Amino acid sequence: MAQMLWPSSIREINDLQEAEKLAIYRTILPDWLFTHYGVDRQTLTVDGQCVVWFRCPPGSRVLEVTVRRRATDLDPMLYLNMADTFNYQLLVLLMVVNNPDAPRYNIDVDQEGNSTQLGTTSRNLAAEAAALRAGLAPGQVRAGLRVFGRAVPVFEAFIERMGHDVFFIEPLAYHNAVLFERYGFSYVRGHKEMVWIHQEFQPGGELHQKLTPDNIFRPPDAWRRVRSRSWAIHDGILGHPFTGFQMYKRIGHHSSVNTFPDGHW
Repeated sequence: MAQMLWPSSIREINDLQEAEKLAIYRTILPDWLFTHYGVDRQTLTVDGQCVVWFRCPPGSRVLEVTVRRRATDLDPMLYLNMADTFNYQLLVLLMVVNNPDAPRYNIDVDQEGNSTQLGTTSRNLAAEAAALRAGLAPGQVRAGLRVFGRAVPVFEAFIERMGHDVFFIEPLAYHNAVLFERYGFSYVRGHKEMVWIHQEFQPGGELHQKLTPDNIFRPPDAWRRVRSRSWAIHDGILGHPFTGFQMYKRIGHHSSVNTFPDGHW
């Protein structure tokens, strides 16, 4: 028997009665929160304290989901921000997954404690260099849990129950775009620039020529790896920020787009 469809927009779900909309949004929560981190499935608590928060006020077109391992933790294990677009499509604005047991690198605050917006408005170069050496990518304060692949089918099921066959996502960095490609996403905007980036990172290309042993964020071999390219781009090697990219995923379909063939992480 087919499942009953939910309302087709975040705005419509947000306008439902509290219990009804939260029952819908709870289906987004991945199973590993309960099996690996002891979040109570019924109460969404750990040790009696709430660790899952949904921000979805009536009249809003936005949903925010925040999950912490413990209520007092600084960083969420999972953060999701999604919204309706003006033409009623579904757009994932930001998804963050942190390993709460991994070391923290304060790339999100400068030496005076001011927010860097994850290095997009200002930078903490010492923290970024330490994060790079530890194997993190730009924008990461902690290592992730490598669960994005398992999250895609859960999210597809959620989108399908809303009556949609496609959803959109905005990669905030080069490595995000390549990762999304590998899980079947294609481009609304940015494919041509991604192809250009790959071409110009090849030996003799414009970006390859800007690599230098004098800059930890742009070492000579950075062109060989996804994460290293992303750090060089974060460092400004393009001459402009990595912005304006948008991707989409069709339910049950892998686009096979690959702008970095044989690229290692």
